[in-house]
Amino acid sequence: MSHREVTPLSAEGVRLEIDEAGVATITLDRPERKNPLTFAIYAELTRLFHEMEADERIKTVVLRGEGGAFCSGGDVHEIIGPLFERDHKGLWEFTRMTCDLIENMRALSKPIIAAIDGIAAGAGSVMALASDIRIAGEKGRFAFLFVKVGLCGADMGAAYLLPRIIGLGRATELLMTGDVIRAPEALACGLVNRVVPQESVHEEAYGFAKRLAEGPSFALGMTKRSLNEELGMDLRAALEAEARTQAMCMETEDFREAYEAFVEKRAPQFKGR
Repeated sequence: MSHREVTPLSAEGVRLEIDEAGVATITLDRPERKNPLTFAIYAELTRLFHEMEADERIKTVVLRGEGGAFCSGGDVHEIIGPLFERDHKGLWEFTRMTCDLIENMRALSKPIIAAIDGIAAGAGSVMALASDIRIAGEKGRFAFLFVKVGLCGADMGAAYLLPRIIGLGRATELLMTGDVIRAPEALACGLVNRVVPQESVHEEAYGFAKRLAEGPSFALGMTKRSLNEELGMDLRAALEAEARTQAMCMETEDFREAYEAFVEKRAPQFKGR
């Protein structure tokens, strides 16, 4: 892998590294408890995904966990327990913040690749859903646990994202039961893009992110925006939107560079403009 610059963060349990290839790696780093989230980590992730949009160093993002797990969800002691001390307004402020995280992930024009090398449970499972690509190790597994703790299975956008990825019937089953879905089944139903050997999941995720970072970042961002926006469109509106978007991309330097590289029989050097 490339040399990485470690960026100091205000929250303990999460770190950010950016390398010269333009890949930002966000690591959830509380391995002794399978990388659960705290109030501070939620806030830090929400801020990071918002600020990454304007950071010209960053072209793609890898989201991973340390120590053989992705993320076990909200910390039982540091989030769940304290929630009982909040009134309705305080509870809504927390749930709104968790949704802000997912909104910022989906709004980020830069591709996010999740490396699932162990459990992705609760909020961790939805963070994986909100990523653009999911690469799982052989021990990767998901659990949408919300109903198992007496909460609605539709949390943090799960009822919006999951049916669009795996279909309504299967999504209904997972959100109503909270059952664990393991990597082979996740691959079969489209929940993950690929399953790789356990020891190489982080390397594979980084390699995929680096491949996209070498591509036309403006076009990739427009592709992500189109995928988001067309979820709520009919065919006529989608075609009109794609016609406008593609005309815009045809005015970029990257489009001309791709043409000139083809004519000159060389690899294109995209600049994201």
